[in-house]
Amino acid sequence: MAAVLLLAACTGPAAEPSGSAGGSSSAAPPTGAPALQVEVVLDGLDHPWDVAQAPDGTLLVDQRGGGFTAVLPDGSAREVRADFGDLFAQGETGLMGLTLDPGFAGNRRFYTCQGRRSGSIAVIAWTVRPDWSAATRVADPLVGNIPMNRSSGRHGGCRLRFAPDGALLIGTGDNAVGTNPQDPSSPAGKVLRADAATGKVSVWNLGHRNVQGLAVRPGTGQVFSVEHGPDRDDEVNLLRAGANYGWNPVGSGTYDESVPMTDPDIPGAVPAVWSSGSPTLATSGATFLDGRKWGAYDGLLVIGLLKAQGVLALRLDEDGALRQQFRLPELDGSHGRIRTAQQGSDGALYVTTDNGNGADQLLRVTPR
Repeated sequence: MAAVLLLAACTGPAAEPSGSAGGSSSAAPPTGAPALQVEVVLDGLDHPWDVAQAPDGTLLVDQRGGGFTAVLPDGSAREVRADFGDLFAQGETGLMGLTLDPGFAGNRRFYTCQGRRSGSIAVIAWTVRPDWSAATRVADPLVGNIPMNRSSGRHGGCRLRFAPDGALLIGTGDNAVGTNPQDPSSPAGKVLRADAATGKVSVWNLGHRNVQGLAVRPGTGQVFSVEHGPDRDDEVNLLRAGANYGWNPVGSGTYDESVPMTDPDIPGAVPAVWSSGSPTLATSGATFLDGRKWGAYDGLLVIGLLKAQGVLALRLDEDGALRQQFRLPELDGSHGRIRTAQQGSDGALYVTTDNGNGADQLLRVTPR
């Protein structure tokens, strides 16, 4: 895989999504928004799912069909040898979320979420060698027995991020089983909290369809989830302990996707901060842009769009209410499907595409 440089051309802003929830919105970036430079850091990937940056600047990216690649500070790429003999990769499930331990500089520990041939989804803890040549499982699984759809791999989740208090957050899918999201005993259709040292896990909130993104707002205790709707209403939700976000597709005993994403008949169901309306955009991995160098973009929640092929930007007030939305022009339709947007430790925005056939890329986005 070659690390190459490409400057992306600007395109005009796309129309805003319809049916957005609350607040004012705009189809155009704010006045004074910085022009963005888009560089191809790594190409030749196949469905890269997530990316994390180590304190030394190394980027670690995984691929849904299995495999880790490290991009070293000098720009060279290296395969990280690892055992994926138990990987179940079908449909929407495979090697998915990835995040580094907060103490990575000392313990070299990171975490992934994957489907397993034994029939479940598991969170696995790894350590990686100092030269990034190989990774070894050290807790296998750290968290296990998350339900998986063995017939299709549908709605496998699974995003990992650390909460401000140090808990490992796990966003799961409902596996296309109608009873899962509202069943407090099932880990599916939930956001879980786990102790990264012991694997002790609990349900933090429920009523989710397919959690594709988790984003922690810098300087606050706020955590937002991003998830796919059925034929309408992808959602962004401000997460709270014990809250129910209202997905209840039981219907007549089948998986009834005609029901609302947030069922108003569920007492206390929490409405979304933002929803797409119709059509859906296939929202995915999300992150906050943080730093003065981002200028008018500082503080935005940016979200990868799969079906809509771009990056959505949301301006939220301090309480999490929507104030503005627009697309990042330089990424609007120019690189195909976007799986993940994640700010690195260097302050740059890193983006993974999800087009398949070995044509995917890891991008670095910075203000000019």
